[in-house]
Amino acid sequence: MIKNVDFNKRVYHPADNMINSLISFVNSLVYTKTLAEIYKTQLNPTVSFLHQPGARRFSLALDVSEVFKPLIADRLIFSLLNRNQITENSFVAGLNGLQLTDKASRTILCELDNKLKTTIFHKKLNKNVSYQFLIRLELYKLIKHIIGEKEYKGFEIWR
Repeated sequence: MIKNVDFNKRVYHPADNMINSLISFVNSLVYTKTLAEIYKTQLNPTVSFLHQPGARRFSLALDVSEVFKPLIADRLIFSLLNRNQITENSFVAGLNGLQLTDKASRTILCELDNKLKTTIFHKKLNKNVSYQFLIRLELYKLIKHIIGEKEYKGFEIWR
């Protein structure tokens, strides 16, 4: 377990401590997975609703990944830390702040892939769907909103 980490605020570029480094890495993976799902739809990844479009980023992936960060990224981070899969030894000081080791990066990628393959029961569809497919379902809801078929309501964790 990572001990004595002073986590007062979110610092991005460069990450100034282990937690910020871990958050940045996992969030970037969720962003990338979301972008991959956008490419499976008719949506344009540069057109967004929350984030300002940028020349070097796909703002829609940022928008949609915000919905899934608490469900996927944050839970993954807590799980990795609680199971001691990520420790102080998982980080090295680099030119751009604190960075994950290759071994830690591979561990996180493997655990994220496992999480995205995990299925949960979808109440409206009345069947099991993977977390990865939940991302695509969210994109389909956006499409239905854009074409005027159904008003968009963001994903909420079921109780």
